[in-house]
Amino acid sequence: MAPDIAAARAAAIAIAVSQSESLDLLDAAGRVLGADLFARHDVPPFDNSAMDGYAVRCTDLGGHGPWRLPVGGRSAAGDLAGANDLQPGTAMRIFTGAPVPAGFDAVIMQEDCERQGDTVAIAARPSPGHNIRRAGEDVAAGTRLLSRGDLLTPQRLALLAESGHAQADVFRKVRIGLISTGSELREPGEPLAPGQIHNSNRVFLRAMLGALAWAEVHDFGIIPDDRKRIEQALHEASRTCDAIVTTGGVSVGDEDHIAAIMREGGGRLDVVKVAMRPGKPVKIGLIGHTFLAGLPGNPNSALVTFRRIALPALRAMAGLSVIEPAWQPAIAGFSHAKKPDRTEFVPVRRSGQTDAGMPILELLARGSSASLSAMAAADGIALLPPEDTAIEPGMLLRFEPF
Repeated sequence: MAPDIAAARAAAIAIAVSQSESLDLLDAAGRVLGADLFARHDVPPFDNSAMDGYAVRCTDLGGHGPWRLPVGGRSAAGDLAGANDLQPGTAMRIFTGAPVPAGFDAVIMQEDCERQGDTVAIAARPSPGHNIRRAGEDVAAGTRLLSRGDLLTPQRLALLAESGHAQADVFRKVRIGLISTGSELREPGEPLAPGQIHNSNRVFLRAMLGALAWAEVHDFGIIPDDRKRIEQALHEASRTCDAIVTTGGVSVGDEDHIAAIMREGGGRLDVVKVAMRPGKPVKIGLIGHTFLAGLPGNPNSALVTFRRIALPALRAMAGLSVIEPAWQPAIAGFSHAKKPDRTEFVPVRRSGQTDAGMPILELLARGSSASLSAMAAADGIALLPPEDTAIEPGMLLRFEPF
């Protein structure tokens, strides 16, 4: 099965959360919008000056300039209305963001004027609307601002605030159970006996999931390679979580129990093997209504399969309308031989860019799926297509920055 098909199957069986909650905008960063939102008023809500300068009526500037007008009144940001009673033939001192009173139709920036006492000299005639931000020119009242499934980024939160919103309805967090399997695993910092290793996958996944405001991690710790204990942990996690992410135990060895537990315990497996390197033995399925992503134990395999297959499905569960990774076009700056009919994901670093600004990629490692040093030094992952048996400098690739 190709990685894209595996990712699509994973997303298809992931059940999106439906419950929502109302949050203040200050607490909603990174959450997923649960309902469309519309502007409650015009943005800007009134005509205002884009510059510090002088407001004028263009009809007062007849004939040939320069013109000299008396200055009366003053409008600053926060003023309720400005000067509405100035006689024709009068300029008004105005500041950036200040209301432009009715009748005035241009603002001349102060650098283009010469103030002398109570008059101002204007050398060039402006056109109507010059340096005025009209009410509603950015957003008109009633305009759809954001749609259900949009991620609430800082910029989008600012737009909501400016448009009159103080709160937003967001989907509740996806509860994700994290299980590390392997009798050889020890926590970081613990002493290692012969044959033991530190659990890097748990650190990686906690960091990835912890950076997602829409995710809530329930960590079940390390479970040794004991079928009953793994089965018990999966059962407990499936009762309390929307999704479970496991590492280890997904291959075909005697101590790899995830697939057997799923098959014999009433679970459902939709993905059991993917034509990719690293990460071939990834398992995707359901325990009841709980989504399961069984990732390989090798660190690079866990990283790649999580990003490529599990994460899009989790994003779908969160209610996000866009779940696919953001690939960029890039140019290979390396040679690499690969097997046909298998997609490879390799760690790369930007080594330069083309004249058109496209990144040129340097391959950092060709080695083991258990090696993390290259991934730690990488700027991202490059996809090497299954139809290619050799990658040569200058070839077009897909690149996902970290």
